[in-house]
Amino acid sequence: MNLINIIAISLTILVWFHPWMGLQTFRKVIGITLFLELFYLIGSYLLDWPFPTPLVLVQLFVVTVWGVVLGIVFSRVWPLPSQKGFERIFRTFMVAVPALGFGMGFQLLLQGAQATQAIYLIFALAAWLGSGHFMRETTAKKGSIIKKSRLQVKS
Repeated sequence: MNLINIIAISLTILVWFHPWMGLQTFRKVIGITLFLELFYLIGSYLLDWPFPTPLVLVQLFVVTVWGVVLGIVFSRVWPLPSQKGFERIFRTFMVAVPALGFGMGFQLLLQGAQATQAIYLIFALAAWLGSGHFMRETTAKKGSIIKKSRLQVKS
């Protein structure tokens, strides 16, 4: 069995059974991967890109899983704030810049010097999409929920 296949199977098991992840994370990974596979398939016909081989499709899956896992770990450390603002923008840069660096490492590891896909961008996109997994709950929201429940009990 190829090393990339072993990595893909172990990552699938990790995403499926880890307490921070689950079916929702697996569905997100599959959705991102299917979009990317369609993107490269359409690009191979319309723009004369190289046709994606099964190995490339597995590489896209592995990179997407690693990106989403990085985003979820980052989200666990620094949850997404509930309000829009400067913190969200800064948080996006804090996950995207290191993800581009890790993605370049994956690019060299998986495809070498002659890459046919932009794996570093795929990794950064998946990390950014995975970083919205956990949201910070504010005290104002908690108070409004408590007030609504008290009103429902009285009436």
